[in-house]
Amino acid sequence: FLAGCAVPPAVPIESRAEQTAWSGRLSLQVEEDVGQAAQSLSAAFELQGSATQGELTLLNPLGNVLARIDWTPEHARLQSGEKIQESTSLDTLLAQITGTALPVRALFDWLRGVHATASGWQADLSDLDQGRLEATRHTPTPRATLRIAFEP
Repeated sequence: FLAGCAVPPAVPIESRAEQTAWSGRLSLQVEEDVGQAAQSLSAAFELQGSATQGELTLLNPLGNVLARIDWTPEHARLQSGEKIQESTSLDTLLAQITGTALPVRALFDWLRGVHATASGWQADLSDLDQGRLEATRHTPTPRATLRIAFEP
């Protein structure tokens, strides 16, 4: 009788420090700057790899691919629909699809729960155990806020 109520043993999961793949939803708001309209991006995402080599896929609510970026230390490639752009800079291609520069190296640290510094950015990792991360860029203007909610 008691065997039916037993809880199966927990499956060990890799520690956050060793994690190399994430998925969920992200939202990026870039506030209005003088003479420019505010910008926002909201999408599901799949991210794998590291700051030096990896892949980011952005998906619409129906699960269709909006954009995919893959990178190595020497090369980055953005595919959006039929259009493919290549660059030596991941930062340049990310800015094209998000509307602003993102601190890629620090972002991977934040995702792993490491308090890393990025010029002008401040990350709030206090809700990481609940599957949420928020980072705000104060300088340079315009202010930008990145929110990430992870899938369980």
